[in-house]
Amino acid sequence: MENNQENKKADFYIIDGNSYIYRAFYAVRGLTNSSGLPTNAVFGFANMLLKVIKEKTPDLLAIVFDPKGPTRRHLEYKDYKAHRPPMPRDLVPQIPYIHKLVEAFRIPVFVQDGQEADDLIATLAGKAVSRGMHVTIVTGDKDLLQLAGPRIRIYDTLKEKVY
Repeated sequence: MENNQENKKADFYIIDGNSYIYRAFYAVRGLTNSSGLPTNAVFGFANMLLKVIKEKTPDLLAIVFDPKGPTRRHLEYKDYKAHRPPMPRDLVPQIPYIHKLVEAFRIPVFVQDGQEADDLIATLAGKAVSRGMHVTIVTGDKDLLQLAGPRIRIYDTLKEKVY
């Protein structure tokens, strides 16, 4: 008799960190610490992360963030994201704390200078599938829907919908 655990394909969850940060920032408003430092995004990010870990129980988990500075896309197309508003002022000081939170959870983080998080997510997902894993990309970014297929799912936590 075969052991079902041995035949089970690993479930690899890849969280789009930037999508998560913005979603957390706008989902929870008005939280600050005793010094007045905004903490709403950190709090929201932690809750969203814990929800995925608890409810989905992934075998493997990683978070991908955009790098600081321009990416290859910015260099190739000068107007890339030119009309996107800057990061909200209250979100900026929370970013280092979110990174420390992820580090405290000991979750692997992927960031590559000059490369968009979307490109890293696609690469990680492709490599995982080629190794026989099932991949779930956790994001609200509709651009990543193009990756959905037989072994890659897109999980939109806001809508609680899987593509």
